[in-house]
Formats: sequence, C-alpha cells, structure tokens
Amino acid sequence: MGRIQGHQDSPLSAGGRRQAEAVAAKLAEESLDFLATSDLGRALATASAIAAVTEHEIFVDARLRERCYGALEGLTWAEIERERPEVFRQLVSREPGYAPPGGESAERFRERVLAACNELAAAAPGRTVAIVTHGGALSILYRHVMGIPLGAPRTYTLANASINRFHVDEGRWTLEQWGEIDHLAGVALDDHER
Repeated sequence: MGRIQGHQDSPLSAGGRRQAEAVAAKLAEESLDFLATSDLGRALATASAIAAVTEHEIFVDARLRERCYGALEGLTWAEIERERPEVFRQLVSREPGYAPPGGESAERFRERVLAACNELAAAAPGRTVAIVTHGGALSILYRHVMGIPLGAPRTYTLANASINRFHVDEGRWTLEQWGEIDHLAGVALDDHER
C-alpha cells in the first residue's frame, strides 16, 4: 500500500477489470461523442472496455498520464522516507515547483494535464467527451475547477473507476458531479486483488 506508480505501466488487476466493465456498462447508457485516454496500460485497458460496448474509437494522449515521479516510482512512501529523507521532506512539503529526481513538478504536471484537457474540450464544443485518466490527473482538474492551490493538502476523496462530470463553456470549467460510484455497487472499490 502507498506505492508510487507514476509512469510505470501495469495491467489491471482482476478487481480493476471488473471496475472497468462496470464503468463501461454505465457509459453505454449515455450519449458519448468521443473517448480519450492516457497511454498507460491501466487506463488504456479501461478505455478499451468502454470502447468494446460503446463502439467508439479511442484517442490516446500521453499527456493524460499520471505524474512522473522518476527515480521514486515503484517505491513506497515509507521506503522514500527511510532511504531518501531529504526527497521525502521535499515531497511532503507540497512545494509545487519541486520535481523529484528524474520526475516532474506538480506545476509541470498541472500544465501538461490542463493543456490536454483544454485541447480535448476545444476540439469537441457542445459534445460529450469521456476521458480515462489517473487519480493525479483528475486531482489536477478538480483543483483547477475548485480553485484549490497545488500546495494545499487533499481534502477530497477520489475513488478508482469513479465517474466525474465537468462542463466546459468557452474555456471555463465547472464541476457538475464528483465521485459517482453507484455503477460500482457490488464491485471491489480498491485495487488490492491481483
């Protein structure tokens, strides 16, 4: 628990596959115009499950990836605290400009994710776009819409395979619904199952 994955690729676990199928079934009930995803395997597998039922083509954009943590990827927070205490101190300080060794800063991450999301919204005005991405990227979008600074502690929840609804009007983002998980009833909400 608490392992930093970042850009490391991985397949979905059995629980993750069930979650992806549940999201796909929910989105099949809706009118989607476009489907975009991160290029990392876990997001791409979820998008593929959606496309299998909605028959959408998948647009892949690497800018929708999780934040890159460089040399820290694959380590737990406890391992970083023990083995790299200065790096750990910098990370927990939440300084938006700090980039871990070989990784990207929260500021750079925000720029990347918002550029991708803004371009997708501008390319599909008045249309419904489903974006399959990662917790960190969703957190960036939530902070942007709600005016929460990057350095502020996270006080909101973020569930795997949740549906989060935003509206974009002339470049202005608003939040319509956060953390919809009704479609996951009876499906594991965590990803501990392998």
